Amino acid sequence: MKNISYVRTEMLPEQDPPLGETGAIKWVKENLFSGWFNTILTLLGLGAVFFILAESLPWLLDSTWNADSLNECRELASGACWAVINERFPQLIFGFYPNGEGGSTDERWRVILAFVLLLVAVAPVLFDKLPRKMVWFSAVYPFLGFWLLWGGTIWGPLMAIAGFAIAYLLYRVLAPIAGNLTAVIVSILGPIIWWLFLAGPLAGALGDIAPIGLQEVPSSKFGGLALSLTIGVSGIALSFPLGVLLALGRQSNLFIIKTLSVGYIEFIRGVPLITLLFVASVLLNYFLPPGTNFDIILRVVIMVTLFSAAYMAEVIRGGLAALPRGQYEAADALGLDYWKANRLIIMPQALKIAIPGIVGTFIGLFKDTTLVSIIGLMDPLALTNAIRADQDWNGIVWELYLFVALMFWVFTFSMSRYSMYLERKLQTGH
Repeated sequence: MKNISYVRTEMLPEQDPPLGETGAIKWVKENLFSGWFNTILTLLGLGAVFFILAESLPWLLDSTWNADSLNECRELASGACWAVINERFPQLIFGFYPNGEGGSTDERWRVILAFVLLLVAVAPVLFDKLPRKMVWFSAVYPFLGFWLLWGGTIWGPLMAIAGFAIAYLLYRVLAPIAGNLTAVIVSILGPIIWWLFLAGPLAGALGDIAPIGLQEVPSSKFGGLALSLTIGVSGIALSFPLGVLLALGRQSNLFIIKTLSVGYIEFIRGVPLITLLFVASVLLNYFLPPGTNFDIILRVVIMVTLFSAAYMAEVIRGGLAALPRGQYEAADALGLDYWKANRLIIMPQALKIAIPGIVGTFIGLFKDTTLVSIIGLMDPLALTNAIRADQDWNGIVWELYLFVALMFWVFTFSMSRYSMYLERKLQTGH
């Protein structure tokens, strides 16, 4: 009988998977139509997207970019009137900063330079592959940026920097002689005395001898995106280290330090930010000597910093609480003192855990800068009201609000993207 059985001696070549099990079709099947409930939600979502696009696209496509008034826009097209953005763009960015009109010189280059240098200053802080020596510029930038924005003689910022140099010298001289605690106390009191009583008169005297500086710009001229960035960046940079100290203070075993930290955090978190801004605008002057001219933007920065630091402290405390007890014991086993243990072992891990909360607090702080319009500062949102008060643009709403929202979204989205990048970079677990 003939044997007709067959045993394959060669492997078949690989074949492509079925069309429904790969690529976009598979993704759609698994994520959009994986069940009856998911299918209903997908169809409802698609319907909502279609309705929004059907209503908004004609308005966006049939828009006007060049016109002198809202009425002229309406005569040219029935869609969006972006001409108001085209005409008032410098005002939305720079506020009322001197622009060369009315006989004044155009000083807006200072704002542009200040924020370009800001990017250079924060780069070595955000990205570790850049040269570490750039951190020195990051330390000097706050004084340089202040001088560029507000102007005046160069001697004011130099005297402010001199206060930190005095603190360093006092600590280095007194630490070997009188001990660390005494050296720290004196190095704190020394620059305070310098700034309050000596720096101002000396800067004035040097300004009379060598008046090197820029045209002074009062805070009333600040506005627009430049004002929001000034307050937001200053608040972020100052509230973070203060929040770290408050978080450590709340975790401290020293009764006085813990009590003061807890009291401060709970009080600030129980008070709305708008209340603190009113305090900065109105009440703070009552506690200052008569005739004292305390810049309104500086007062707002202080209050925003104090407010954000309380929330930052709780976010960081959450990161500290999430660390296993073994990390603290490991630091003790290595013989590290309190500050070295926190700097080298505890705080890096706690901050890594708290990155989402920290960035969320930063984003909230930056968006809260719009509240300064309540006390008369012309942030982008307040400027929209001023623009709409103009007879030529009375009645325009959506275009201005959409543009302001887009400006804030660019910065907040960038912060969230950097947060995700940092989380991936610091990820050690699998």
